[in-house]
Amino acid sequence: MTGEKEEMVAAIRKAAVNNRLSCERAHELGKELNVTLQEIGKVCNELKIKISACQLGCF
Repeated sequence: MTGEKEEMVAAIRKAAVNNRLSCERAHELGKELNVTLQEIGKVCNELKIKISACQLGCF
């Protein structure tokens, strides 16, 4: 695992509550870590963390 991905995994795990990450927090993490939302979503899928409270009503 690359250093960037390890940082992303750690940040997502820290931000997730009950294996859920709000859509808003996912956006914030993407900006903080300078990664795309697709990358955040991919790591969430790998970690079995669900995106919740979607701002668009998708999740």
